[in-house]
Amino acid sequence: MPTPTKGPRLGGGPAHERLMLANLAAALFEHKRITTTVTKAKRLKPYAERLVTFAKRGDLASRRRVLGLISNKGIVHELFTDIAQAVENRDGGYTRITKIGNRKGDNAPMAVIELVLEPVSAKQAVVAEATSAAKRDADKKDAAAAAPAAEEAEVAETEAAPEAEAAETEAAETEAAATEEAPAAEEAADESAKDAK
Repeated sequence: MPTPTKGPRLGGGPAHERLMLANLAAALFEHKRITTTVTKAKRLKPYAERLVTFAKRGDLASRRRVLGLISNKGIVHELFTDIAQAVENRDGGYTRITKIGNRKGDNAPMAVIELVLEPVSAKQAVVAEATSAAKRDADKKDAAAAAPAAEEAEVAETEAAPEAEAAETEAAETEAAATEEAPAAEEAADESAKDAK
């Protein structure tokens, strides 16, 4: 709840001020923008935003609470259906005050207070897109970092494979040489045996 303002009230007494704020809020929700004095607009802003927060909740208790302040059921229904849907992605700042100069008769500073119903700014959408792009890039970098490690493992396997093949061929050659030498040794042994006889 905002801190109460110091100084004189907007009306003659507290009940008058409560009714005045309720009527200003009802007019704001009905017409989506109203022209009033700067002082009344500044006092209406937290009041109206609190009612919009109740409308975003959307439960029965919130609806009854708002109906206790704004007696027009049609305006409350519009607040809970149309306005609450329009600002459901917005975290706050449901109203905007724009100063428009002084009133002609008594030179009072005037302002337009309006509901901010447009979607959340494109800047926030760009930020969301940038964060998702950064996440995608990080995932790609992780995949790229994992790919060279996998390639290094494959290269190590391919380098180890020729060495293993060379070792296998050397073993086969030694076996072949041993098998070739074995018949020659047998022949030499046979000859020496024949000579001995």
